[in-house]
Amino acid sequence: MHKHIESLMERLPELEACAPDITAAFEIMRDCFAAGGKALFCGNGGSAADCEHWVGELMKGFEKKRPLTPDAKSGLPGALAEGLQGALPAVPLTGFTSLSTAFANDADPRLVFAQITWGLGRAGDVLVAISTSGNSPNVCRAIEAARARRMKVIALTGETGGQMAGMADVAIKAPGARICRVQEYHQPIYHCISLMLEDEFFGG
Repeated sequence: MHKHIESLMERLPELEACAPDITAAFEIMRDCFAAGGKALFCGNGGSAADCEHWVGELMKGFEKKRPLTPDAKSGLPGALAEGLQGALPAVPLTGFTSLSTAFANDADPRLVFAQITWGLGRAGDVLVAISTSGNSPNVCRAIEAARARRMKVIALTGETGGQMAGMADVAIKAPGARICRVQEYHQPIYHCISLMLEDEFFGG
């Protein structure tokens, strides 16, 4: 078991049943980034905030400095070469304010995440779909669009998994039925995956 999963289990033993799916989600994201792909994130309300939060841990240093490699520095002015950090390409679909509001007004608001997934997603990319119920219609439609683009899908849900459990390649089902409790588990889960990815790409 990975050291970060072991640490998570020590702190939150009630997540033990999630350990295999956390490992599988890490492997999907690892393989995506290693192949030059990107991750797209979608969710509503508190889950939208988790999307933005998780992307923040991937796109800059989390627990490590992530200085650029010599190859990455070549061609950059000195200040940029020393100031920029290694990043794992991740996009929160929650942040496209003009596009989202225009599409919701002109077309179907339930398809906003699906539209952005269709526009940005490519084969080999990953969609991370977050929903405490696992049944959010707009997130489910995004999963369908991701499937059409031949993307992998990781779902982060509550204990039942909802519809999303059967639609995703991996569904991490946090224990609990209450929204607040599920959300309290989601953060340490994605922090764990972020730490694992940072070790993988920026030194263990």
